[in-house]
Amino acid sequence: METLESLSDALETTGDIQSIVRTMKALSSVSIRQYEQAEAAMASYAHTVELGLIAVLRQHRAAGLPLPGAGGGNGREALIVIGSDRGLCGGYNDKITRFALSKMGDQPMVLGVIGTRAAARLEAVERPADKVHSLPGSVEGLSRLVQTMIVDVDRWTREEGVGQVWLAHNRREGRNPAKPQAHRLLPLPDSYLRKLAQAEWPGRSLPLFRMDPEQLMSWLVQQRLFVVIYRALAEALASEHASRLAAMHAAERNIEERRDDLRQRYRLRRQETITRELLDVVSGFEAVSAVD
Repeated sequence: METLESLSDALETTGDIQSIVRTMKALSSVSIRQYEQAEAAMASYAHTVELGLIAVLRQHRAAGLPLPGAGGGNGREALIVIGSDRGLCGGYNDKITRFALSKMGDQPMVLGVIGTRAAARLEAVERPADKVHSLPGSVEGLSRLVQTMIVDVDRWTREEGVGQVWLAHNRREGRNPAKPQAHRLLPLPDSYLRKLAQAEWPGRSLPLFRMDPEQLMSWLVQQRLFVVIYRALAEALASEHASRLAAMHAAERNIEERRDDLRQRYRLRRQETITRELLDVVSGFEAVSAVD
């Protein structure tokens, strides 16, 4: 049977949990803004890299040469999946895991996973990751993780015969906090190269460069790889915190309903206790009066 003491303890515990949920909501809100700003800051550098690609590709087109790096990519395929290391974010990891499995199908692929929870889900369905990385705790760690992933991609292409590299991650889209999507990292899509080769140069004349065009192209492709992975990580982390914020909103509503129910039961139990004590006092008084 519930007592006033047990109901009071339950109310206090529920209040503590509600305070934790509110703190997590505040942290998620701040983190979303932080990663969105990081993604936006990378946009200007991405534009600079694209201008470099436009200059090189226009020179190739003027010389009558084929687009460098074009083609479907021969050899094995590799997939990088971005999940999360922490929970309490609803179906965030389940969504990206299902999306990655649909992308892989039955074909064997080199699999790199960022986020231990997504890696555990993939391993549970017998698709263990060849490489697992943890996510950084702040924006400052993004660049280091991206460099590590670029080293992995380079090793896959040189040592494991990988010809195509894909990237799958969640991103915010409208009211949907986590919508899976995929990018082909390598080789660069033909449509993308053709679009850049036909793009108009923003200035009056193309820039001159003395570096070997093939080396310059290779460097620009690597920089684009950095930009795409960096922005995908920032989008994924913003999506993760948005999913967590949505989950905390739902949890807060449930906690408030639970607290309202506990308050009602506490008031009812308190009224019953007071009524019982009053009845005991009246009964005792009547008993004493009868003896007199």
